[in-house]
Amino acid sequence: MESKDGIVEIDRLERGLLLDSDYEADDDDEPVLYTATFEETEENFVKYQTVLWVMYSLLLTLAWGIGLFMLLYLPLRRYILRRDIRSRKLYVTPKAIVYKVARPVPFPCFGDLKKEKYVLLPSVADVVIEQGYLQSFFGVYSARIENIGVRRPPSDDVRIQGIANPLAFRKAVLTRLSSMRSEVFPRQTSMFEDIPELRIGHSPAASLQMSPSKSIRHDSFSHIGEHIILQKLEEVGSSVKRVQTLIEEQHAEKTEPID
Repeated sequence: MESKDGIVEIDRLERGLLLDSDYEADDDDEPVLYTATFEETEENFVKYQTVLWVMYSLLLTLAWGIGLFMLLYLPLRRYILRRDIRSRKLYVTPKAIVYKVARPVPFPCFGDLKKEKYVLLPSVADVVIEQGYLQSFFGVYSARIENIGVRRPPSDDVRIQGIANPLAFRKAVLTRLSSMRSEVFPRQTSMFEDIPELRIGHSPAASLQMSPSKSIRHDSFSHIGEHIILQKLEEVGSSVKRVQTLIEEQHAEKTEPID
């Protein structure tokens, strides 16, 4: 038994070293601005989850009797919860919120279920701190990361339970978001300021380029106007000539001698 326990401890140490090395490699690629902790709330988190498990077990025992097996599974459930909260890693980088956990399967002999979640900071709308009645009794908080997308359902939001200091985590995320927005705003203003400068700088050339086209259009319009006026004048002249001929014919008929 001692040899097996020693092997288990060595495996745990090796896993811890591997996890630490992975996180250090991530830190080298991208600096970590804030790291959340879960160790302080381990006992309260396990107690809270234990009470929930017992309540569900009693309800199912009264209903179908399945809760009896759930009560027998309770020690293994507590072991899985401790392994779960001890493996959690949550930190904020300049570009994203990273959440990593190695959660044991319902039967730990079959290994762990590793989960990594990367939430890009530009897609974060807010970090909501939640605490229910039973959670407040045990001092457990939940942090829910809301997405900006309107079409996404609330179930897509990342919900993390058992953070030791959720307000500090929320402050770190919002501070980074505000700094990113302040960095983007001067760039946009500079882009809008550069556009008039380019126009002003190239205004003589633009005017030179535009002046021939404008003169051509003006000349074409003037020629069209003159042509229309000439047509109208010709029509008026022809009508006047017709009137004159009619008047002359009538006058000639009146002035003819009578035999």
